[in-house]
Amino acid sequence: MTVLDSSTNGVRPENSVLTLDVPSELLPLELDEQILRIQRIGKRTFDAANCLVVINSDQQEADEDEQSQEALERAFCTGLPISNGAVFVPDTRIHALTKKHQFVIGAPHIQFFASCPVHSVDRAVIGSINLIDYVPRAFDSHDQLLLADLACLVERELQLRSMSVAQLALQKKNRSLRRRSLIDPLIGTWNRGAIMRILEIESIRCEKLGIPLSLVVIDLDHFKKINDTHGHPAGDTVLVKAASRMRSCIRPQEALGRYGGEEFLVVLPGAPLAAAQAVAERMRATIAAQPEQIGDVTINLSISAGVASSELFPQASSDELINRADIALYQAKDGGRNRVVCAAAE
Repeated sequence: MTVLDSSTNGVRPENSVLTLDVPSELLPLELDEQILRIQRIGKRTFDAANCLVVINSDQQEADEDEQSQEALERAFCTGLPISNGAVFVPDTRIHALTKKHQFVIGAPHIQFFASCPVHSVDRAVIGSINLIDYVPRAFDSHDQLLLADLACLVERELQLRSMSVAQLALQKKNRSLRRRSLIDPLIGTWNRGAIMRILEIESIRCEKLGIPLSLVVIDLDHFKKINDTHGHPAGDTVLVKAASRMRSCIRPQEALGRYGGEEFLVVLPGAPLAAAQAVAERMRATIAAQPEQIGDVTINLSISAGVASSELFPQASSDELINRADIALYQAKDGGRNRVVCAAAE
């Protein structure tokens, strides 16, 4: 440890003054309950005026708008060069490093200072734990060891926090990756795998709750002709706009997914047949109400939809319901398109 007293004249090697580079998630420590607890332990253990943990990215003076005693003490600690070893100044009034400091000469008249560095996982100095007092005092080897122990507690807290931040970031990244794997990259709805999984989950849930489950299978009319006539970019634009309009017709607890090229599947948990038919009809009317403008060309859009509900087919599996809705969809297309057909019980 580096002990600064009158015999050292405050001289330290150039490489002992370090530039701090602290991750933003570690700040501000003064608001963290765990760090406050360590500061309280240090203050009581050493019977000092204050114990302060300082983690900072630069050396700073006291904020002009904050002139509290602790703010001045913190500014004193951050204003001194950061050492890669422990620092002990029994009497700041006679030490070359501190005797001309404004907070020694003037208020708050700090007369004792001790500091032990705080390290990151890679052993870089990122701050310090500091003792402040207003009378000169001795600081023996036992005291020095205790202060080093407190610094280790701070380091451990920072490591735990860093691990927690890293874990949260990883979890967030994994959720984002998982979500992207479930979303159709073109139109932003659930992809086929995701909508089928949603259907499976809702089928089990609705059966347990004794509530109906309804499906709508939708096909964008004459989509191949749009692609062939206006090109695939135009077709992609039509798909995106159509999906956006259909999504606006359902509630948050309902799901819309891309079932095939221009086919969509809507899962409506808790919706009886009449409600599902109303949703499908609302989608049909919304799509038909506004033609799409592709360059200089106006394209009239329409959809055909088939509806099936467990209300009419209580024993049907989710696959059977899809099959029923598919049959109704083909009936809608055979009937002239731009219409909704509900699967009826035989």
